[in-house]
Amino acid sequence: MEQSVKNLLKFIEESPSCFHVIDNVKKRFLDHGFIQLQEKEHWNLKKGENYFVIRNGSTILAFHMPERDFSGFHIVASHSDSPTFRIKEDPEIEVEKHYTKLNIEKYGGMIPDTWFDRPLSVAGRIIIGRNAKIESRLFHVDRDLLIIPNLAIHMGNRGPREINPQKDLLPLFGGLLEKDAFTKMIAKEAAISEEELLSYDLFLYNRMKGTVLGEEEEFLCAPKLDDLECVFSSVEAMLNSQLSDDYVTMCCIFDNEEVGSGTKQGAGSTFVPEILKRICCLSGKTQEEYFMAVADSFLMSADNAHAVHPNYVEKTDPSNRPYINEGIVLKYNAAQKYTTDAQSGALVKYLCKKHEIPYQVFFNRSDMAGGSTLGNILTGQVSMKAADIGLPQLAMHSAYETAGIRDLHSMICLLKAFYELGKEVEI
Repeated sequence: MEQSVKNLLKFIEESPSCFHVIDNVKKRFLDHGFIQLQEKEHWNLKKGENYFVIRNGSTILAFHMPERDFSGFHIVASHSDSPTFRIKEDPEIEVEKHYTKLNIEKYGGMIPDTWFDRPLSVAGRIIIGRNAKIESRLFHVDRDLLIIPNLAIHMGNRGPREINPQKDLLPLFGGLLEKDAFTKMIAKEAAISEEELLSYDLFLYNRMKGTVLGEEEEFLCAPKLDDLECVFSSVEAMLNSQLSDDYVTMCCIFDNEEVGSGTKQGAGSTFVPEILKRICCLSGKTQEEYFMAVADSFLMSADNAHAVHPNYVEKTDPSNRPYINEGIVLKYNAAQKYTTDAQSGALVKYLCKKHEIPYQVFFNRSDMAGGSTLGNILTGQVSMKAADIGLPQLAMHSAYETAGIRDLHSMICLLKAFYELGKEVEI
């Protein structure tokens, strides 16, 4: 197994929530000399230095300041969240004085059936009040804690059925437990008093570890490959590149893509335009020069793509058919759910051909609606050229997904080439 695949699986295992994703990325940037900035403080940006800023604990924007005057921005965007279940306040539901289950709500468009009969646990963040201060902490129960038991075939589960999230998907927490058992569990795990716990953003996560399988060990299987595979690739590429001095190179990892990105930490927020304006202002550029820089910028929206399914080959477009382990996927859509057009797609193809990186093209079937991603949402905030790319996978939005081990290397190579790109190519 390639070291990058091992590192990816470790990264996924250590990132049970979007908050843990960003904390792990933050640690990597700090280890490589990046400087953390705070939005509410004055910045002093220096040429040649690397910086990052975090919003909400679940979104990060890292960037490199060139040694010379820059003409624009080269941005890679991915997302930290995945479909899951959020735990509600006061979640304990007692069942006939024998069971305790937890009240949850769906987050994003998951495949519900894939969450049955798996060991689950809880991760996210808790907010505590201590010594007249409010503090946010990461929270992670690192043990098998919950399960969503399926209905036996003998009790009517013999065919397709409609799954009701308020009835069928509530996880079993224990036997008959005392009142506020979930709060007591949080307090015990976090070593705080129950009175100190003010609120939480907690989610279920799949405890099954990632693995490599297949006759030639060619398949990569894990939770959250969409989109932690692209998150990992974008960070790896940035930390192992000779970053361009013609552009400010940026690595953006957003929260809330799975629910539309319309939050203060989502791609549809003011986060990116505010940071771009701030960089330009502190670099001595005028407002007009900011607009000029945006016009000379490019976005790679990196979010995984659908591969041809071996059991449902008819679900893929007749002539554009991406396969696992055959390279980067360049995504197009006439309704602009993907931002790639002839101009932006040409740059991706140019970089792939120059660096001998395999690539494929994806279109939805013309009679099927596809999903959306970061590109069209982000370019609605900052008008720049953009392309949507991803890695081919199966079972997108399942609790356990499948991709190819060779494609990870292709994505890292492409993003590395993009981060290093100078003015030699004009688009």
